[in-house]
Amino acid sequence: MTEATTPNRCRIVLIAPDGETPDRFEDRLRQAIAGGDIASLILPPYGRDEASFQAFAERVAKVAQDAGIAVIVADDTRIAGRIGADGIHLETDAKGLDEAIERYQSKMMVGAGGAKTRDDALELGETRPDYIFFGRFGYDTKPEPHNRNLTLGRWWAEMIEVPCIVMGGSDIASVEAVAQTGADFVALSSAVFGEGIDPRQAIERANAILDETAPIFDYEE
Repeated sequence: MTEATTPNRCRIVLIAPDGETPDRFEDRLRQAIAGGDIASLILPPYGRDEASFQAFAERVAKVAQDAGIAVIVADDTRIAGRIGADGIHLETDAKGLDEAIERYQSKMMVGAGGAKTRDDALELGETRPDYIFFGRFGYDTKPEPHNRNLTLGRWWAEMIEVPCIVMGGSDIASVEAVAQTGADFVALSSAVFGEGIDPRQAIERANAILDETAPIFDYEE
């Protein structure tokens, strides 16, 4: 995906699901990539030990990065550095986030998660992370996005310049509701990697819905 063809609207962020083996997820990720535009991939550890998480992350990161997709490692700055990740995702307080930004932001993106209220989000936003994430990994179990995440995403997109990612639902059609908030990115996991789902078809459909319904961003000053 070249810069000239990058959509100027809400884009897809994939979240690796829990319980995947490297072999299976690599195959499913390649299928998803064949479906079209994907901005980035977040890799949560899901309780894996350090060695197995690093092996998993290293393998799938290469697949994503070779396709021009940014790879973000959640919760482990050491593994992010070892595998050459493009970013780290942290759920911590503002003090911890500020320290991470000071230490790592010159080398890679630093994203923030865990905000459940406007006050939480504003406190994290004051540290100027590269993005803020509204939602929880593994909790996209209902077809529609969580209403709180949509509400926070809409408020944030209207008020704050820091980009936001909003967690979608288990139905690929949920990308429309997220895009209508003005969020920069919609995060998808079970809607793409759930049992019985063709990842390529899911990404194709998500991008088609976003092409038809997502607001176009105007980045002019």
